[in-house]
Amino acid sequence: MNILLVDDESLELEQMEYLINRNFPRWNIFKAQDASQAMKILNHEEIFLAFLDIQLPGKTGLELAKEMKDISNADIVMVTAYQSFEYAHTAIKLGVVDYITKPVIEEDLIKVLNNYSQLTHYSHQIQQSIKLIHQNYEEKITLNYLAEKIHINPAYLSRKFQEEVGIGFSEYVNNYRLMMAKKMLTDRPEASIGEISEKCGFNSQHYFSQMFRKETGLSPRDYRLKETGH
Repeated sequence: MNILLVDDESLELEQMEYLINRNFPRWNIFKAQDASQAMKILNHEEIFLAFLDIQLPGKTGLELAKEMKDISNADIVMVTAYQSFEYAHTAIKLGVVDYITKPVIEEDLIKVLNNYSQLTHYSHQIQQSIKLIHQNYEEKITLNYLAEKIHINPAYLSRKFQEEVGIGFSEYVNNYRLMMAKKMLTDRPEASIGEISEKCGFNSQHYFSQMFRKETGLSPRDYRLKETGH
C-alpha cells in the first residue's frame, strides 16, 4: 500500500516514516515537503492514504486536501499542532477521514493505520471498492455504482466483497457511516444530530438514531454527552 507523508519539517517526516516502517514494513512511503511536491507524487503514484500537515509553506494542508480530491481517491488524515474544532470542522467538510496532533505519538499513528492493515490482504478490486466507500459514504452509494466504477459485474462484486471482507456491502457501508458519525459527534459539538445524520449519508434522522442505538446501546445525543460531557 502506498502512503504519502507531507510535512515541511524533515525530522517530522523521518519520524513518521520510521514509525510506519517499523510497524508495516511492506508499505511504500512517499514524502513531500510542500503541496507542489505532493501533487507531483499524486500525479504519478496511486496513493491510498495521505498524512498532511496543516501548516505547510505556500498552500496549507487544507488547501492541498481540497486540490487532491480532483486527482486522487486517497484517504486523507490531517496532522496538526492545533487542537481546534475550527480545523476539525473544515477538515470534515473536505472529507478528511481523521486527524492526529503533533508531536505525533506512535500509539495515535498506529491506531489510524490499523484501520488499513487488513486492506493489504484484499484483492485490488476490493481495495478499490473500500476506497470508494470511504470517499463517498455521505452520498447514496450503491453496489451498482461501485461495480461500474471498477468495471466488474455487480453480482460478482457482491459475492467477492462478502468472501473477502466477511460482511456484506450494505453492512460495511453502514458500519463505516456509524464510525464517522461517532467521530463527528465528538469533534463537532455545534452540529445537530440531524446535520450529522445527513452528513454521514443516512436517509433520515430516525433511521440513523435506530442504527446508532443498535450499534452502541446509546442514542447519538447520549453518546455525545458520554464522550464530551456536554
